[in-house]
Amino acid sequence: MSPLDEFVERVVLVDAADAERGSMEKIEAHRTGSLHRAFSVFVVDRMGRLLLQRRASGKYHSGGKWANTCCGHPRLGEPVERAAARRLREEMGLACALDHAGRFLYRAELPGGLVEHEVDHVFVGRFDGDPRPDPSEVEEWRWAGLEALEAEIEADPGRFAVWVRQALGVARRQWPGR
Repeated sequence: MSPLDEFVERVVLVDAADAERGSMEKIEAHRTGSLHRAFSVFVVDRMGRLLLQRRASGKYHSGGKWANTCCGHPRLGEPVERAAARRLREEMGLACALDHAGRFLYRAELPGGLVEHEVDHVFVGRFDGDPRPDPSEVEEWRWAGLEALEAEIEADPGRFAVWVRQALGVARRQWPGR
């Protein structure tokens, strides 16, 4: 491994049952549509509102689209729960306890010849306050009620990242206050 390899982000390749099958550079996995492990985090406040982010326009995919509180990929050897907490701090500048709500597998073709093909672990947490997002990751943020968000996604799905609808369905299983 060269010194530059430590700066190349890799994803964990998995099978449909989420058993590890190796690793690959993140961008290559999205070019080839290789199945890999990911996570989506949904943070809810005491009023039951979901913290949404609009992804930075400079992101290599889904830039400028609204998404759940944060998402990402665990590093090699990193438990997915720890990765979700790490990215929540890095992207949104906040920390809270997270509960694993479940997982789902999806595949979606994106502009630019990229493919999202992931086993996505969904986490739900509770936080009251304002986040301090990293502007290189997040262009803006807002709180949204669950029913209003579902209506927004139904009315204009193109404004949202492709995984949000399915991940939200999984997150509802652990929704605080339900």
